[in-house]
Amino acid sequence: MPARRTVTRIAAVGLAPLAVAAYAAVPAVAHGSMTDPVSRVAACYAEGPESPKSAACKEAVKASGAQAFYDWNAVNIANAAGKHKALIPDGKLCSAGNDKYRGLDLARGDWPSSPMKAGEHTFRYKGTAPHKGSFELYVTKDGYDPSKPLKWSDLEPAPFAKVTDPGMQNGDYVFKGTVPKKSGRHLIYSIWQRSDSPEAFYTCSDVVFGKDSGGTGSGGVVAPSAKPSAKASAAPSAATSAA
Repeated sequence: MPARRTVTRIAAVGLAPLAVAAYAAVPAVAHGSMTDPVSRVAACYAEGPESPKSAACKEAVKASGAQAFYDWNAVNIANAAGKHKALIPDGKLCSAGNDKYRGLDLARGDWPSSPMKAGEHTFRYKGTAPHKGSFELYVTKDGYDPSKPLKWSDLEPAPFAKVTDPGMQNGDYVFKGTVPKKSGRHLIYSIWQRSDSPEAFYTCSDVVFGKDSGGTGSGGVVAPSAKPSAKASAAPSAATSAA
């Protein structure tokens, strides 16, 4: 799937200098997002919040506004303290229940995605303000339907990867996990719970095992643009969260 590889490559590699520039421009008040596999918010930021190319990102920006994607590294709950399921309602997992990011919850089968396969995978999470804490990664169950709002019950009950205080490389938290066998389009949900505060961060990464089974979702377009832009340069807003 060349289009999906292009999106992944730009978000995982091209996002890095943008993130560094943004981090240098403002106080460290926003903290990161998954880039491998690329999260929805990171993919749309890499495309450019003012003029995204993929149908899904266009609709997400229409729903949330461009600033939400300039603030790509702040999909969080300040006082989560591990109470993720109690605080985030079904249908709002990708936004963490934050109305600012409501566009991330759009139920569609054409979000920019990353190719994935079962077995060991090296995950990368861009950390613009590093903190101590633990990462948990969940994958959707067999039969997952991306055209329906994501519910907690759509995720496998136990994380397939869990790591505490992983090391950083070039601004990324890097850690390995063993991905279970799946087929078609799925979603990997990450929770980064800080241990130095009750704050937690959340991401939704759309992935495809083999052939894409996502269909058109609600957007009417199957594939995102093959050549998304990575020209966005605005810094995250300073009022997003407390460091």
